[in-house]
Amino acid sequence: MTHHTLSDATRDQLKKVSTASIASALYKRGLRNQFIQGVVPVAPKDENMVGPAFTLRYIPAREDRNPISVFRNPDHPQRVAIETCPVGHVLVMDARKDARAATAGSILITRLAMRGAAGVVSDGGFRDAEGIGSLDMPAYFAKPSAPTNLTLHEALDINIPISCGDAPVFPGDILVGDKDGVMVIPAHLADEIAGECMGMESFEDFVLEEVRAGASIIGLYPNTRDENQRKYEARRVKTGR
Repeated sequence: MTHHTLSDATRDQLKKVSTASIASALYKRGLRNQFIQGVVPVAPKDENMVGPAFTLRYIPAREDRNPISVFRNPDHPQRVAIETCPVGHVLVMDARKDARAATAGSILITRLAMRGAAGVVSDGGFRDAEGIGSLDMPAYFAKPSAPTNLTLHEALDINIPISCGDAPVFPGDILVGDKDGVMVIPAHLADEIAGECMGMESFEDFVLEEVRAGASIIGLYPNTRDENQRKYEARRVKTGR
């Protein structure tokens, strides 16, 4: 699989666009299942989370393999994932959408933030959610959950293709999170999606202005009238976007 690196320019653009715009742009390309279902921000942030995916897969815990003593093992995959997620990447966890036990707590997620990760996403629970929410680094989860991950989960595989909230996530896919949730952009599409979404949002700003001024959406959204196109072009010249 070709490795696509996320350019600073594309990262900056993706910080400014909404997951809704990204979903529409991907939909036009036939990609309909790129929204991570059932996850929300632990605490809303003012800036989007953007970064390539680094993955961790949990399987259901088998009781004889998961006593509390396994955390003493320096090779425990959950701990290793926290210590090896590259700077600027998003750690994405597959917990099979089971939030009855945590997938991490505030100490591990604080360590991830200190190491320079761009964010964390789990389709399961986090414990000490308030502490995680107070970090600058964005975090997304299903809901708070006090039980230790060992209760239900065994961390097994690092940086392989996973499912998160029923969306496929391949290592290196670009994740974008806002206040609505998280979209997964296939790495090779990131540049063109970012550019297209900047244009979509510029047009939607114009549409909102018109609607607030009393305009009907018929012929405006989507735009099917020349006069609206002329108005929009004039606004672009004025605002520079």
